[in-house]
Formats: sequence, C-alpha cells, structure tokens
Amino acid sequence: MSSTTFDLIEGGRSAPLEPLTGTEIAARSPLELFWRRFRKDRIALVSLGFIVFLVVVAIAAPLVVKLLGAAGPDVQNPGALTQFGTPTGPSFAHHHIFGVDPLGRDVFSRVVYGARVSLEVAFIATGLSMMIGIGVGMVAGLYRGWVDTLLSRMIDLTLCFPVLLLGLGLGAACSQGNGCAGGTIKPGTDVVILVIVLATWTYIARIVRGQVLSLREKEFVQAARSLGASEARIIFREVLPNLTASIIVVATLFIPINILTEAALSFLGVGVQPPNPSWGGMLADATNIFNSAWWYMVFPGAALLLTVLAFNLVGDGLQDALQPRAAHT
Repeated sequence: MSSTTFDLIEGGRSAPLEPLTGTEIAARSPLELFWRRFRKDRIALVSLGFIVFLVVVAIAAPLVVKLLGAAGPDVQNPGALTQFGTPTGPSFAHHHIFGVDPLGRDVFSRVVYGARVSLEVAFIATGLSMMIGIGVGMVAGLYRGWVDTLLSRMIDLTLCFPVLLLGLGLGAACSQGNGCAGGTIKPGTDVVILVIVLATWTYIARIVRGQVLSLREKEFVQAARSLGASEARIIFREVLPNLTASIIVVATLFIPINILTEAALSFLGVGVQPPNPSWGGMLADATNIFNSAWWYMVFPGAALLLTVLAFNLVGDGLQDALQPRAAHT
C-alpha cells in the first residue's frame, strides 16, 4: 500500500489517518474455486472416493480376486455346493465371502468382474453419446434456420423409439452369426453400447442446443463475430469453453443412467452374454433361487445400488460446485 497520509474531515478539522496496511488478495483460478466449493460437500467427496475405489478394483480385478483367495469368475466348483447340489452362502473359511451361485462359481469374483463390465460400458457409451450430442447440439444452436429444424426433427424422431424394445430388437438381430454391420457390431457389449448411444445422444443434443442458443446472443460471441472470427473459432474458442461445466455435469448424471440401462438389458438377456459376469445378468439368474440363495441377488444388487447412488451424488455435487447460481435457483 502507498505510504501517503489521507486526511479525514471530522467536525471541520482534518484528522490524519494512518497508512492502510494489509495483505494482497490473491486471485483464484476457476479450478481452485470449483475445488473450494466441491470439498464442502462431504457426501459428494465420500461418493467420489467410492467411485475411485470401484474403478481401481475393476481395473485390478484379477489381482483383487487373487489376493482374497477367490476363484475366477467362470470357475465352477462343485465342491462348494451342498450335498443336495444347492449353493452355499457367504463363508470366510472357504474363501467364498459372498457365497457361490448354483454352478459353484464365486459370487464375489463375479461381482468384481461385473463392475469392470458395467463401468466399461457406461464410460464408453457415455463418451460416444456426448461426442454425438455435443456436435449435433452445437451445430443446431449456432446455425439455426433449416439446419436447426432438420436436426431437431431428427432428434424428435429418435426419441420415439423405446429404449428397451430397441435393445431387444437389436439384440435379437445381432445375436445370429457374426453380428450386425458385417461383424462390426457383435452380440454382447457392442449391442449394449450401440443401444445406449442411440438412446441418450438426443437428450444431450437438446441440452447443448439450449445452452448454445443462449450463448450465441452473448456479447463476447457477437464481438468475436464482428471482428471477423470464423465459425470454427467461435465454436471452439468462445462457445465450447463456456459449455464445459454443463457438459461435465450432464456426463456424470448420464453415467448412472447408462449403468442401469446395461443392467436392464443384461437382465432381459440381450446385454453381456454368459458366461461373462454382469450385475444385471446375475440378478436375472437369481430370481428363481432368491428364497434359498438370497446372497446371489443381494450382493450384485447392492453393488449396482451403491454405484448408481455414488455417481448421482457426485453429479449433484459437481452441479453445485460448477454451477452455483443454477443450483440455488
């Protein structure tokens, strides 16, 4: 601060003031402001920690299963069944901490490997649908006119298809021979990813289009256009950076939806094909034996519930941190 002395007029007399002292206020970056707001949400932090733990477990699934002494997800062990051929429940003595299924396969191992399948499908499908939705939404919002009309009508047409019926139809069509599209789309995860992408990119495109319609009227976009900036520069340097917060929030909210969609398709038999483990497929197999083998449904169901809940809570926390004004309106 400057050492100049200021005078304050009090009652007709000037009173000298001491020089102002203090520390400089450091400017915070947007990332620092985001983290400062996000870390205040303890529930979101715990949920984020659970997601990180789940991702690590899914990536290191073979190592995790080996360290706990469990058998592989497809290893059938008739010795783990009772003398009547029924599955046994959770037991630390026999290294089956989640019990076994009717074929003697370790439920814990299948739950861990099922996490890998669910996260892989959810992340890939969400990434592809975000790319398509962002591209279509930005083009429709920026160019307006007949381009916007054509893309909007295409979105409306795509939204008419029921997701589960579309999945059943594609699953049945691609389950024969080498799959669909000349073998490009094969039965199992490929069909699930295709169904999720076809079902979700439209919602993302609508959200992005609405955001772009608002941003294109902002002063900084008008200024860039008046200075002769190209459309590509306006899209990638002016509009897209201002969509980052919304894109992150939408992605985190669509990931749990896609996990549930994968589980639903696997439950209906058109998702991940056996013997590959999937939480939805395990729930479908457990419906007939729930009365005698409750663990076969409870543990994959609990894993699905906690995973979806964690992603939803993280998404809510990100929305509050990245869009504080929208969160309190």
